[in-house]
Amino acid sequence: MRARLALEDGTLLRGRAIGADGSAGGEVVFTTVMTGYEEVLSDPSYRGQIVTMSYPLIGNYGVSGAAWESIRPQVAGFVVGECADLPHHWQAERTLGATLAAWGVIGIGDVDTRQLVRHLRAHGLKRGIISTEDVSDGTLIERARALPPIESLDLVAQVSTPHPIHYPGSGARLAVIDCGVKRGIVDALRRRGCDVWVLPHRTTAAQVLELDPAGVVLSPGPGDPRRLEAQAAQVRALWDRLPMFGICLGHQIIARAAGAETFKLPYGHRGGNHPVKDLERGRVCVTTQNHGYAVDEASLDASEMVVTHRNLNDGTVEGLRHRGLPIVSVQYHPEGRPGPLDSSYLFDRWLETIGATARHEGSVAPLGGRA
Repeated sequence: MRARLALEDGTLLRGRAIGADGSAGGEVVFTTVMTGYEEVLSDPSYRGQIVTMSYPLIGNYGVSGAAWESIRPQVAGFVVGECADLPHHWQAERTLGATLAAWGVIGIGDVDTRQLVRHLRAHGLKRGIISTEDVSDGTLIERARALPPIESLDLVAQVSTPHPIHYPGSGARLAVIDCGVKRGIVDALRRRGCDVWVLPHRTTAAQVLELDPAGVVLSPGPGDPRRLEAQAAQVRALWDRLPMFGICLGHQIIARAAGAETFKLPYGHRGGNHPVKDLERGRVCVTTQNHGYAVDEASLDASEMVVTHRNLNDGTVEGLRHRGLPIVSVQYHPEGRPGPLDSSYLFDRWLETIGATARHEGSVAPLGGRA
């Protein structure tokens, strides 16, 4: 079956249908990761987005589900150059196409992803539609133009847990505010012995304090951080009460709680090869990233936050630290699944800062539940 990808600016690409039949719309983005398509498919931060894999061959090791970051695919649609129909890996349980079909995700293969990525880099991200329907090209383009901007969608509410989830541990108790937390982050904390409570994104400061945690982790998630002023207000209420560690969207929430502004990047940072310099250690790490917004550095002047990490590609802010309180944040993903793992030291450093015992990383049992 044939499929088409139509963008709001009139761009139209034709290819082979992979996954489910029908139509799906969203903001069309791209990631430069060469492996980890299972993690990409299931990352809650991709909610509402059609994801283009820039690496040409996808699906070659099949799908097992062991590497998923949530219990289901989160992407609105999937775009690949070549979709492997005969995967080869001892853990593979099904093909990529069969997985997409089983979860109702619409995808398109045999697309010139190089052309698409260059177009998005040159002209910015666009709303788009993937469709297998028998309608005119013009109709699909008009449908793409009629899609709501991603900034207008309450995507965090779609991916956050509706109720607390507890992962017992013998170490420090941590409250994780779930704006779209990845399993890899929860795993990283559990491997260090932490007693982890994953809480809904609407959890209040008072409810957090009732748990008596040693610290709070603000998770990654989808959408525009400007929609999360309620969460920023709760962070301010905890400002001098508990240590905090913000990751990706959590980093942006902390910045906004400190009085800073955020802005949308032209095409975002999505991939596993972004160089970031730790300005305080003089160390450069290759990082895994997935975000479309960044902190406006000029707006930090009136805050108590200092820049600790910087993106070496475009100079944007990648990390913050409060001048006097144990509050830190990074724009990227220190758990680094599927890799690289250069930045995992950030978990240990934060736990040491708050007086928690950081344990040697080992294996953990597979996660159950939403997180």
